[in-house]
Amino acid sequence: MQLHRLEIEGFGPFRSRQTVDFDAFADDGIFLIAGRTGAGKSSILDAVCFGLYGGVPRYDSGDKRLRSDHSEPDEPTEVVVEFSTAGGRYRVTRAPAYERPAKRGGGMTTQAASALLEQLVDGEWTGLAARAVDVANELNDILQLTQEQFLQVILLAQNRFADFLLADSRERQALLRRLFGTERFSDYQARFDERRRAAEQALGGSRATVAARLDEAERIVTEAELWGDDADSAPATTDARIDVLRRAIVRADYRVERFGTERHVAEKALALADSALADLREQRQAQSDRDRARVALAALEAQAEEIADATARRDRARAAESLRTLIVAASRASAARVIADEAEESALAAFSIAEATGDGRAAAYREFASERTRESGAWQHAAELEATAAMRAAELATAQAAVAQATEILTALDEEREAVPATIAELTAERDVARREGDRAAIAADAVTLAERQHAASRDVERLTAAVASAASAESDASDAHARAQTELSQLRRRRLDGYAGELATALVDGQPCAVCGATEHPAPAEHADPVSADDIETAEAARDAAALAERKASRALADLTAEHAAAVERSGGLSVEEAGERLSQAVSARDTARQAALRAEQLGARVDDLQRSLADLEQRRATASETLGAARTALSLIEQRIADADAAVAAARGEHDSVADRLAEAQRDIALATAAADAIDAHTAAIERDRSANDELAVAVAESVFDEVSEVEQALLSAAAIAALDDRITAHAVEIKKERALLLDLEMRMLPDEPIDLESAEHAAQQARAAWQTAVDAESQARSVQKSLTATVDSAAREHAASADAAQEFEVLRALADTLAGRSGNTHRMTLETFVLAAELEEIVAAANVRLHDMSDGRYQLRHSDALAARGAASGLGIVVFDAFTGQTRPAKSLSGGETFLSSLALALGLAEVVTARAGGIRLDTLFIDEGFGSLDADTLETAMRTLDELRQGGRTVGVISHVEAMQEQIPAQLTVRTLPDGHSVIDAPRGAS
Repeated sequence: MQLHRLEIEGFGPFRSRQTVDFDAFADDGIFLIAGRTGAGKSSILDAVCFGLYGGVPRYDSGDKRLRSDHSEPDEPTEVVVEFSTAGGRYRVTRAPAYERPAKRGGGMTTQAASALLEQLVDGEWTGLAARAVDVANELNDILQLTQEQFLQVILLAQNRFADFLLADSRERQALLRRLFGTERFSDYQARFDERRRAAEQALGGSRATVAARLDEAERIVTEAELWGDDADSAPATTDARIDVLRRAIVRADYRVERFGTERHVAEKALALADSALADLREQRQAQSDRDRARVALAALEAQAEEIADATARRDRARAAESLRTLIVAASRASAARVIADEAEESALAAFSIAEATGDGRAAAYREFASERTRESGAWQHAAELEATAAMRAAELATAQAAVAQATEILTALDEEREAVPATIAELTAERDVARREGDRAAIAADAVTLAERQHAASRDVERLTAAVASAASAESDASDAHARAQTELSQLRRRRLDGYAGELATALVDGQPCAVCGATEHPAPAEHADPVSADDIETAEAARDAAALAERKASRALADLTAEHAAAVERSGGLSVEEAGERLSQAVSARDTARQAALRAEQLGARVDDLQRSLADLEQRRATASETLGAARTALSLIEQRIADADAAVAAARGEHDSVADRLAEAQRDIALATAAADAIDAHTAAIERDRSANDELAVAVAESVFDEVSEVEQALLSAAAIAALDDRITAHAVEIKKERALLLDLEMRMLPDEPIDLESAEHAAQQARAAWQTAVDAESQARSVQKSLTATVDSAAREHAASADAAQEFEVLRALADTLAGRSGNTHRMTLETFVLAAELEEIVAAANVRLHDMSDGRYQLRHSDALAARGAASGLGIVVFDAFTGQTRPAKSLSGGETFLSSLALALGLAEVVTARAGGIRLDTLFIDEGFGSLDADTLETAMRTLDELRQGGRTVGVISHVEAMQEQIPAQLTVRTLPDGHSVIDAPRGAS
């Protein structure tokens, strides 16, 4: 992979768009990214990582820290990275989510994160993906490196060199796991552990099941007393217990067979006893039936006279029933004649006329009623008019009120139409004034935003002023401490060198050669007056390194705070907190006033529009009101004419009566009485005729019947239910006597004795036989239940025992394998499967690192992989120690000095990059960045580091180094400079010194 071009805008310290052309350094092979502390050198690498992976190497907070604080709300944030691989040339454009002004409605809205991936095809950029998730998937296939691998092999960021070298086994394992993706081996281990636990639980459950079932079987044998000769035995093993129980099953089988034979014999005896008892019971029942039939037949024969009398009564009632209708008709006709006579007398007493005489009385009354009906018809309409006089008066009042209301509405509309135009003109002028004031709302809102930013920045300035002073003091103290530690180390080293002769003299022995000159005589050995040990030097170096680290941290903190303070001063505009607060209050007040004016203008405009619409509506309403008034006046005239016509008709129909209704009521009463008198006369005449006819028909029917007079018929009449009851009784008597005679004849032919047969002895014999049979059945059932239960329990225990033996063998194999993978049991180094795999990778990394470390340390140091057993049972296998050729001993990596640690870490990082690259398919890495504190190196070590960097650019590789060390600026002519402008944001100068 090779980077070609980088574009940054609104990202980190870079506000305006900045461009970096990496191809300009291709001929040099190595270039320096220079600039003051805090200028934004590392932000260039942040932008590269963000463009490719959507994240940054230094921050855990992600996109929230990416957008430049110097950008205005409407300015964009964007990173463009152009690179090439063996598959072609690509360009990725990415922007994080950030707040921007809303296009509508004011306020702020969130600009969503975006990503675009393009490929250069035939000189033109062609889109490959336009969603963040799709871009990430495409880049995974193109780059073939995860973000963690990219940061470890291409972008070697600050504070990451020494992490891998100085980490313990657990931390180193976590990093290697991310780089090499060995989580699957940990999954294998977890799965085997889970299988081991499941197998162990299953085996324990199986064994517990076998024991429980054998205990149950032995309980059954004890309760059933089936032990036999094995009663005193005590088997020690499961197989022996099963054999003893098998013999008990044989005894149970014999017991079932014996009890079955006894049940069969008892069953036959019971059948014979039950048969004999059934025969005797049947004969005894036949005796009872015979005796009952004799008594019943005698009783039925004694009822013969009573049945004959009932037969005669039934026959006369049936004959009289045919005359019932004629008797009832004659009785009803006589009663109706009496009622009609009384009704005629009452009707003639209520109303009579002189013309009603002789046979024509009814006709005279009907003629009178007809004449009165014709006269009252002419008065009916007048009566209706008289009844509705009040309604017509109400209609008149309503019509008069409608005319008055319509007149009043028309007058009010005329007054309102004259007043609306003046109101519209007044509100329009007021609206225009408010609109001009409201137009300043947007400007006022921008002023508030600026004032808020300045006010917040002024508070930051006040806070950071004290922080900068404190950090400056801390940086000064740390610098003094570092100087003192360096001085103490130099003095100890000088004392160490001065005392080397005395130290060697303490080991001289007469006759043995000197380690320096080889002489066997030692006439004047030096004295070791001021001894300094290697441990003293190591302790001083550790103190010096700690002081240097503290100084770098303090310097970095001071630089960060100073840059932050300068940026805050720029944002505050030089205002104090009080001044910025006052300006903010004024801006807020002006903005609120403008917003209220805009709202007022909107409300007034709505009122003007409403009034203009209401003016047109007034004209329409006035025309409608005028039409309504004309219609009301016409309706009033019609009602007045109808009232006059009705009054004339009522006066003509009333005559001499008080009202037309009284005259009409009198006529209707006379008509009703005359009609009732005519109807009564006709009804009386018809009743006399019906009475005569019914009596004549009854007399003829009695003469033709078996009866002599009507009174005999009435006495013989019975109800239908009584006749049916008599008939049922007669029929039932005949059926019963026939049935009893037939039954008695059959029983008498069996020649049964008259004395009752005795059943007691037979019943007692049957009871004894049944009790014996039930006892035999219970004994067999119990024996069979014991046999089945015992057999099933023992067979189940035997099957489970056989299965558990196979499961035990499988469990032992599985347990041994799981313990080996998890670093338990015989694994003395407590090395898991994943650790074992990573240890192999680490060996390759260390071998690759030693190729460079040998040259950088002039052959003194060599890294070695250590699988020594860790303390207190911790996991082992991923240790790194340093072999010192000067002493021939290995020591911990933490014992190295600052410069030695840097060289070792650089060699290890480069070795790790080579191995990770090989694991990722052997991809070619043509661009490499190193962002690390070269300022901790002395001149010799720095020279060694530079030789290593020169070697890295061999084969066409381009190496970018970030540093502000002057010595490196002198040795690396190709440079990219990052500068901080007075207003706080940074820019990238054009490359200089590039070939």
